Amino acid sequence: MAHVITRPCCNDGSCVSVCPVNCIHPTPDEPEFLTAEQLYIDPETCIDCGACIDECPVEAIYPDDQLSEKDEPYLQINADYYKDHDVDGGLVPPKKTPPMPDKALHVAIVGAGPAALYAAEVLVRKNTVTVDVYDRLPTPHGLVRFGVAPDHAATKLVERGYLSTANKKNFNYFLNVKVGEHITHDELAQRYHAVVYAVGAATDKKLGIPGEDLPGSISATEFVAWYNGHPDYTHLDFDLSGERAVVVGNGNVALDVARILVTDPEALAKTDIAEYALERLRASNIREVVVLGRRGIGQAAYTNSEFLALGDIEGVDVVIDPDELTLDPASQEAFDNDELDSTIGTKLRLAQEFSERPTTDGNRRIVFRFLSSPVSLTGDGKVTSMVVGKNAFDDGTERVAVSPTGETDTLETGLVLRSIGYQGHAEAVPGLPFDDARGVVPNDGGRVLDGDAPLTGVYVTGWIKRGATGGIGRNRLCGEETAEAVIADFVDEKLTDPTIAREDVAALVAERGAHLVDLAGWKQIDAAERAAGREAGRPRIKLTDVSALEAAAEAAE
Repeated sequence: MAHVITRPCCNDGSCVSVCPVNCIHPTPDEPEFLTAEQLYIDPETCIDCGACIDECPVEAIYPDDQLSEKDEPYLQINADYYKDHDVDGGLVPPKKTPPMPDKALHVAIVGAGPAALYAAEVLVRKNTVTVDVYDRLPTPHGLVRFGVAPDHAATKLVERGYLSTANKKNFNYFLNVKVGEHITHDELAQRYHAVVYAVGAATDKKLGIPGEDLPGSISATEFVAWYNGHPDYTHLDFDLSGERAVVVGNGNVALDVARILVTDPEALAKTDIAEYALERLRASNIREVVVLGRRGIGQAAYTNSEFLALGDIEGVDVVIDPDELTLDPASQEAFDNDELDSTIGTKLRLAQEFSERPTTDGNRRIVFRFLSSPVSLTGDGKVTSMVVGKNAFDDGTERVAVSPTGETDTLETGLVLRSIGYQGHAEAVPGLPFDDARGVVPNDGGRVLDGDAPLTGVYVTGWIKRGATGGIGRNRLCGEETAEAVIADFVDEKLTDPTIAREDVAALVAERGAHLVDLAGWKQIDAAERAAGREAGRPRIKLTDVSALEAAAEAAE
């Protein structure tokens, strides 16, 4: 018997450090960790000790004899990884941090998403460190609350770890506080040894095609935030009257959007989806979602676990034309020589299996198209159709590239959602250096750079640090790296002591109109949402209006 990592894997690496035989890979010390779809257990090395089960924050690990039918494919997915990855067993040495100076360290973190809270987790382990986490919204957890799909409840279990961090005596929330309006960067720098920005990358990338700005053409960013109850997006309304939607891009967010659009609303009614979104989806006429990928099956941006799970949606067919499952020349050569990368091989195998499944009359559909790009959107006052161009692989290029063939077809659709990535914006970090081309703050391991020199006491973590790549696991590694940089600079006496005591912050921001929500207030919001959810048989019913959130928080006072 061996243990198996399944779909909810968040890649945070907690399981790696407790494995006594180093059978879980890639590890945070291996380069592939940064791009891995998930972690994998080597069935030949696993000794079935079960230590990883207790450590996993999202309950993704099971003994192989306790797998549900839908998780049985992960036996092969885990084993396939080790077909082209050699690993050595042995203990994973714990990281050691340098001894701290005999004085207090005060750190402000701007942003309360995963990267911010993973950085805080490292910092608050030192009892001489005080961490104050600021966020402009009344609720913490960032994309775990407003980005993770409502039907991915297991992924949201990472919030238990965030609460454990927040409960530390040397941790404080300053929620519902806008840095730049209620308190400036300079005022933070006066009160803290270090200021860490973890503000994410909320701007979506554009398609750059004619008709993109027509009503009915929207970003997946907006749609995801809308159905997840983000207060900034509750006013939006989307035309769901047509029978077909098109999603441009095929990453996990694209799959989330497609899945939400075709899932039976009564199944979604058991999740924490926003109430107003649930009602709109109940009235939706959408029967088919077409997912466009610019390149081939081998370059599909979704993870295999998310792709596989589409086959479990009740009343939904996954439709793939087998003729579109074309590998790029390098991958085809590797396939012919039985040397194809295991992750690409699994993508191809799963897609072939979907292409062979029969369809059912009356089912809704998710249709995957590869080597396809949008050319233009057309319509009189709103989107009514999309012209789609066919692509072909370029020969002789080091990177897998495609070019248009000139062949096109037209899809009738009233809803187009672009899901081709996110980018940071300078407005999120006013006054800091910014690389507009990359959408990040220039940095070295989290230390903000002004030219080649680091700015004393200013740091970044998360997507604003490295770009909009990677999920929860990558954010853990990223947050830990920045926290370790702060500690190292403090130990090396590179940080400037505060000139004003931080104890005046609550009064200062209140004077400027902030309705401060602290940890007690957030717990009251959380309790109110969960209580409402219990009455309806749901995990929670989210409060989506800032005033309602503030009122719930006040009940703690």
